[in-house]
Amino acid sequence: MRIVALAGGIGGARFLRGLLAAVGPQDEITVIGNTGDDIHLYGLKVCPDLDTVMYTLGGGIHEEQGWGRTDETWSIKAEMKEYGVGPEWFGLGDRDFATHLVRSQMLTAGYTLSQVTEALCVRWKPGVRLLPMSDDRVETHVRITDEQGSRAIHFQEYWVRLHAAVDAEAIIPVGADTAKPAPGVLEAIAAADVILFPPSNPVVSIGTILAVPGIREAVAAAPAPVVGLSPIIGGAPVRGMADKVLAAVGVEATAEAVALNYGAALIDGWLVDTADEGSVAAVEAGGIACRAVPLLMTDVEATAEMARAALALAEQVRK
Repeated sequence: MRIVALAGGIGGARFLRGLLAAVGPQDEITVIGNTGDDIHLYGLKVCPDLDTVMYTLGGGIHEEQGWGRTDETWSIKAEMKEYGVGPEWFGLGDRDFATHLVRSQMLTAGYTLSQVTEALCVRWKPGVRLLPMSDDRVETHVRITDEQGSRAIHFQEYWVRLHAAVDAEAIIPVGADTAKPAPGVLEAIAAADVILFPPSNPVVSIGTILAVPGIREAVAAAPAPVVGLSPIIGGAPVRGMADKVLAAVGVEATAEAVALNYGAALIDGWLVDTADEGSVAAVEAGGIACRAVPLLMTDVEATAEMARAALALAEQVRK
């Protein structure tokens, strides 16, 4: 079975770990990773979502944080602070720095982001084929109004520095409208037997991937069933600030509203948590098959059960 998953950072990476536990060695998983969170810091290209997937599946992730490296040290950051070089609000550990140095060196040498990602995965052996959504530069920005007035800031500043404490007025994936899907992305979608939307942020993760011209259209036209898992449980995001960015695009922070925002033209099936079982009928009235199952990723086996439920629903709605 050929499975394609569109994934963001922590939620997507943890779901993929469960998916790997749920399928067999003969199954092939291609992950199309969000690069809208990418940022240039200290002269380096940082790809938080790609790295989180790579580290998580490769056994190098800081489990408690869900991001960054295990057994991390912070000498470089401390030295940069002594030189007065920021930003101080974004933490790159010493081990993590090495990844960004290698990536930036390869990009400067003329390799594409796809080629660099493939090379980095040789070390980590994540067990999936990890593709960036695009080799072109795309960066998600958030429009806010604060004491400095109305302005757009990088998503990382909005989330990491401001902790989403200011209302998001608009989400702008800068560069997405002129970006092209990375090599292999459209081909993987067309050849897939199942396409999954993990419980990643539907606006700044999966939404940004779908904003690259050609990807949404390819998913909608794919013969494979498309099944998503709700990142919202009981009217609140399991992790992160999906409610903040959903409000910016006019979507209520409920499992039902997220499903209907994707729409029956894009997804065929939707899993909600048992706490949201009351929304099943409304989702199905919108033309999307829906089931209620436990969606808390408490451990790998619980996550594997979520993946099995998604694959089972995919079989039920297969076109």
